[in-house]
Amino acid sequence: MTTLTTYHKTEYRYGEPVLLGPHRMMLRPREARELRLVSHEITLTPHADITWAHDVVGNAVATAQFTQPSDHLIIESRATVVLTAAVWPVFAIAAEAISFPFFYSGDDWTDLGALTTPQYPDPEGRFSRWVEGFVLQRPTDTLSLLKDIANGVSTQISYQGREMEGTQSPLETLTRGWGSCRDFAVLFAEAARTLSFGARIVSGYLIDPATRLVGSEGAGSTHAWAEVFIPGAGWVAFDPTNRSVGAKNLIPVAVARGIHQVVPVTGSFMGSGNTQRSMTVEVRHAVIKH
Repeated sequence: MTTLTTYHKTEYRYGEPVLLGPHRMMLRPREARELRLVSHEITLTPHADITWAHDVVGNAVATAQFTQPSDHLIIESRATVVLTAAVWPVFAIAAEAISFPFFYSGDDWTDLGALTTPQYPDPEGRFSRWVEGFVLQRPTDTLSLLKDIANGVSTQISYQGREMEGTQSPLETLTRGWGSCRDFAVLFAEAARTLSFGARIVSGYLIDPATRLVGSEGAGSTHAWAEVFIPGAGWVAFDPTNRSVGAKNLIPVAVARGIHQVVPVTGSFMGSGNTQRSMTVEVRHAVIKH
């Protein structure tokens, strides 16, 4: 069990006072069997009225409404969480899903919906052929197959962090041979969906005090990975960037079908052209020793 605090700060600076439109924030860690949220608060400068709601998949979404012009916007999120994920997890996979291929139950198939459907075009079948290269035989072990795909992503694609917005399509990542953690997550999830697994993208934090993991910066960083639904085991986390399975070292904040749906902060402002001067993000984590 690990108790730690997280701090996530996003700061915008403008060349003159601007009118800030509504801002949508996905910063509250998702509670789960292996993560207990002890406390969380969001602080805004300038002051804003905040309302909370859950989106269609249960993410906690805060919406801020501003009343006064400002030449800056600072969003600070502070949380305390308790992590209990095992280093070497054991998954109680249902007997009917131990071997691939298998069929989801009718209810699971209906509820998973678009999460089982590839999200990117593959007109020449190049991506599907790449995915099929991991299926050495049918039937094969389900968990081993998914691990092989996750390991294949990090083996065949070079990690390259980048601060610019946007995510590469799976075919772009294969062609370029490099990508960031969010590109890796999208590539893996699309591969799983190509084989009719239910998969979703996860945005959150990578906990790495020793800075030994790929994609970590300092004591922690924003991070992206994927989860696959396996009957009996439920949603299983796969971090292809670090070739890891299970929720150890991960704090999920939001899950969704697509990476564009889990952006931590989105919003607008009204001002003259080229008004925004800068945008910076700071993420820190600290372990609380008992």
